[in-house]
Amino acid sequence: MIELEGLTKRYGDKMAVNHLTFTVRPGIVTGFLGPNGAGKSTTMRMMLGLDRPTAGDVRIDGQHYDRLKDPLKYIGALLDAKAMHGGRSAFNHLLCLAQSNGIPSSRVHEVLDTVGLTAVARKKAKGFSLGMGQRLGIAGALLGDPRILMFDEPVNGLDPEGIHWIRNLMKSLAEQGRTIFVSSHLMSEMALTADHLVVIGQGRLLADTSMADFIEQNSRSYVRIRSPQRERLLDVLYAAGITAVQAGGETLEVDGGKAEQIGELAAQHHLVLHELSPQQASLEEAFMRLTAESVEYHAHSDTPAPSGLPAGAPPDSSAAAWGDGWQEGRS
Repeated sequence: MIELEGLTKRYGDKMAVNHLTFTVRPGIVTGFLGPNGAGKSTTMRMMLGLDRPTAGDVRIDGQHYDRLKDPLKYIGALLDAKAMHGGRSAFNHLLCLAQSNGIPSSRVHEVLDTVGLTAVARKKAKGFSLGMGQRLGIAGALLGDPRILMFDEPVNGLDPEGIHWIRNLMKSLAEQGRTIFVSSHLMSEMALTADHLVVIGQGRLLADTSMADFIEQNSRSYVRIRSPQRERLLDVLYAAGITAVQAGGETLEVDGGKAEQIGELAAQHHLVLHELSPQQASLEEAFMRLTAESVEYHAHSDTPAPSGLPAGAPPDSSAAAWGDGWQEGRS
């Protein structure tokens, strides 16, 4: 379990994290979402003692991270896939971590096999692709067989097989009763993986709820209906106290989840339906609606770009600045 209470981080005049209080519980995958600049990475760094909070507290299984003996046995984390000595082999990188935390070398072989890197265990990490680096970082997080695992963008650089693998791995670890905390910008993947969501914006907590409740509370649900007998259907729905609005052509829309009732009414009145489908917003749509006022960096597609630069680039951007700062600042 990870417990945050009033966690705050200020850099000069910039409030990066603003009084965050929430608990990451075992047995489920908790997704950590927020726009760029929301404070996600800073929060995760404070959880691991890499940044010192300005105020507040964070505890790992009831203890501060710096008080944990052999911390890899308590919590494993992947924050940066490039955080390794490129001149070391994959095996030696993990062996150093194991020896510093009292973990037997046999465990190195086990995690290399788990992440699929046994064949390249003796190759230097500097030659690894981004996806291979991600797998090595995940191996390091698993090394101490910890009860808590924390991943920042774990699918970055992975191929479809790798994405499917890490998704199932996180679910499997949660089913074992472990605490899984994962941050990602890939909403489609998060929707398939997370059971619970913690959402922040401009350093503040915006939501701490289940995936289903988050989507329901931050989106519109409705039933879409198509019928060649639209006028008769409208009369039947009106008589039943159901309000339908026309959405073009033969299509009607009814707010709320009344699909079964509508289907039964149509059957009772011998009405032909070509479509009767409940519609629910995606996680991405719900997230965009909730965080619309918390986005710090906005791209403007209607801004003319100088020759050779994508639309929206700052006119005085150098190629290097465009490649780094712009990518980091996109919403």
